[in-house]
Amino acid sequence: MIDHAHDLESVRGATERLLTAAAKMDNASVTESSRLPGWSRGHVLAHLSRNADALVNVLRGQPMYPSATARDADIERDAPRPLDDQLADLRDSAERFQEAGAAPADWSRTVELRNGVTDSAARVPFRRWVEVELHHVDLGIGYELEDLPEDFVQREIDFLAERFLGHPDVPSLVIEEDDGRRIPTGGHGDLALVVTGRLADLLGWLAGRRDGSALTVHDGTLPSLPPL
Repeated sequence: MIDHAHDLESVRGATERLLTAAAKMDNASVTESSRLPGWSRGHVLAHLSRNADALVNVLRGQPMYPSATARDADIERDAPRPLDDQLADLRDSAERFQEAGAAPADWSRTVELRNGVTDSAARVPFRRWVEVELHHVDLGIGYELEDLPEDFVQREIDFLAERFLGHPDVPSLVIEEDDGRRIPTGGHGDLALVVTGRLADLLGWLAGRRDGSALTVHDGTLPSLPPL
């Protein structure tokens, strides 16, 4: 059972951590490269603000973005702003998301995200939590995958494993965590490759944040995963 109210509170806490950490930057730092290819830290902050508004649209039954072109244009427009403007926008957009999440709603309903992807409304707060936590890491300002809340890491590994389950471009895999828990994922092949490692390294590989070199693959080679 997805607890959307719990996830909304988790989003609030993650957002406060990000705002506190980002406030230690200066205007020059915002223009520097993030860990995402082609994006500055300003791009990451701008994306987080516009994503909050986009998920408000989703909760209200509206298109997430007017178009992919408009989404990209908004991020490019907002990326060069000074730090104070970035933080104010992120704080305000985060509050709009919290207000939308607090409104009475049927959380069992199906909503549509980008590219025709659908999900239950109840999982939208978790999706926002993912955005805030992983992009905090992407800023490259001292917050690492090892710093993520353990319950978040476990849920995101489960979510990504489910996302790749049955994928035609991913071989049959079993993710074996350091506590022995095993999660099947992938799609083709009769014999599942077993991939083991620390939770942070498993998440980093599944989420495209690490190359998987710290993982161990039993009787095979670690496959390349398609973009999320």
